[in-house]
Amino acid sequence: MNYTPILEEIYTDIQPLLGEGKIADYIPELAHVSADKFGMAVQTIDGDLYHIGDSAEKFSIQSISKVFTLTMAMQLEGDKLWTRIGREPSGTAFNSLVQLEYENGIPRNPFINAGALVVTDIILTHYGNAHRSVLDFIHILCRQADIDFDRAVAHSERETGYRNAALAYFLKSFGNLHNDAVQVLDAYFHHCSLAMSCVELARAGIYLANGGKLPWNDQVIVTSNQAKYINSLMLTCGTYDSVGDFAYRVGLPGKSGVGGGILAVMPNEFSVCVWSPGLNASGNSLAGTRALELFTTLTGISIF
Repeated sequence: MNYTPILEEIYTDIQPLLGEGKIADYIPELAHVSADKFGMAVQTIDGDLYHIGDSAEKFSIQSISKVFTLTMAMQLEGDKLWTRIGREPSGTAFNSLVQLEYENGIPRNPFINAGALVVTDIILTHYGNAHRSVLDFIHILCRQADIDFDRAVAHSERETGYRNAALAYFLKSFGNLHNDAVQVLDAYFHHCSLAMSCVELARAGIYLANGGKLPWNDQVIVTSNQAKYINSLMLTCGTYDSVGDFAYRVGLPGKSGVGGGILAVMPNEFSVCVWSPGLNASGNSLAGTRALELFTTLTGISIF
């Protein structure tokens, strides 16, 4: 399918939504991003790339990084990691302390902040340098060595991330953080500060559409079963506490970030990334969610 005319139609239709929603200004460095930005990119497993708008502009991917760190943790520990993290939707805020206490320090899933901190702890245990290992992994996925952290964003998160610090020490108190909490937090803030474009993210996520393999060289990133598991978690846990609405409207496994990006996957077909910084009440991109809804409607392609 030629996705170019569909992307052009989407780009026209979402124009009234640009500038709507709320920028994630509780991370001070993100407050400077223009709410009028919009980009979208589709990478097919056959190697075709389609994109429109600000699709080549880098932005802070924030929680989309949790897809890649979870992949690394599954490479390292397989099913063993589920002794420390659950696989259920949270139904509460992504940074809830109450739920973590009620459930004795076992995060509900790897995509809420507490779960991602445990995943980061696993990477730190195995690699020591969690910063370098994550960057190296992203470079492999993208075939691109210039992707880096936005250190101003990482610093901004570190200076204001009091709730994440509380979660880390809470996890530590339950014995579910094995490394120093400050080290885990620093690695976590850097992972979330990764600066990537829609084109780069669509390329990075293509292994999840291709049974766990990179389509250009057949390198196995995860097993086909593990790719299925990650996609299922994206569908049920990937868009904060509005996963039901996202599944209803879009019909694809997806992972959002408060930087305004959403990465979604259609198994055996493509990965797609959209970016628009204005967020809805659930913390997902307002225009981005609508763009993906239009995409699956116009193409007639979804998992349902």
